[in-house]
Amino acid sequence: MKRMIITVAVVALSASSALAGNIAVSVAPAGQFTTVMVETMQKRAAELNQPIQVEYIERDANKQQSQIQNFIADKVDALIVVPVETSASPPITKMAADAGIPLIYVNAGPSDLDQLGPKAAFVGSDEIQAGVLETEEICRILKERGKTKDAGILIMEGILAQEAAVKRTKAIHDVIAKPECNFMKVIDEQPANWDPVKAQDLMTNWITAGYKPVAVIANNDEMAVGAINSMKAAGWDREDVVVGGIDANDEALHYMKNGDLDVTVFQDAVGQGAGAVDTAVKLAKGEKVKSPVWIPFELVTPANVDKYINRK
Repeated sequence: MKRMIITVAVVALSASSALAGNIAVSVAPAGQFTTVMVETMQKRAAELNQPIQVEYIERDANKQQSQIQNFIADKVDALIVVPVETSASPPITKMAADAGIPLIYVNAGPSDLDQLGPKAAFVGSDEIQAGVLETEEICRILKERGKTKDAGILIMEGILAQEAAVKRTKAIHDVIAKPECNFMKVIDEQPANWDPVKAQDLMTNWITAGYKPVAVIANNDEMAVGAINSMKAAGWDREDVVVGGIDANDEALHYMKNGDLDVTVFQDAVGQGAGAVDTAVKLAKGEKVKSPVWIPFELVTPANVDKYINRK
């Protein structure tokens, strides 16, 4: 994969808000949410007259560690990292700590969240909350439609090495274990790696296998859209299956307005991106920050979808 480097160049620094050197960002491309989050980082840095360097990395934990070693060798003032694998964060945390460079994880929580130390922090959203909001609303809709007996559901998971997929899926199981939602029964659950094409293929395989779910619960919107496209291609009546996703991206909101998507959960890419930059600047200036910095999720349904359209 060709590495893309985006740098926000500035001419003058504000002594009151900016640092003497760069903030370096390591992130893997991952759809609209990541794009908005990175653009917000750049915008916030520009507002602060703060140099920021964004490097995209393949979804390879070893390559990300090498990339961060290069950042450290360049003596950047702070690091912002979206870990490509949750379990791969401890070596990154140690490298940054040994170099005395502030480290901010954003969006994807590190596995060593409770051991980050005073010069590191996490800015993100509680992934359990996202899965709970999504699944509880699907449970409510199914009860409203009278589908409360052995209601079969299919679960589309993200990349299993990432915290978001693990916690969102755990939340689904936690909700359907509750007495008020235990009529929901898992037919199957498989990863589609956040990808709409893989999700469409997976849904097609499930349809071919003869599965008849009353709901499809996806870990993100892209997979929910892929599932919807597969059902449409198979000629299924969309009223027969409740579909939920997470992130409230533009395409998903369009599908919801058209009556195809029933539930999504707004994840604040702008809040996470700006929060990461603000936290990086504070830590690099020697200020104390509270960690984790939580950015709340918000339930989105056809009743309130207009509030979220064109909101970033």
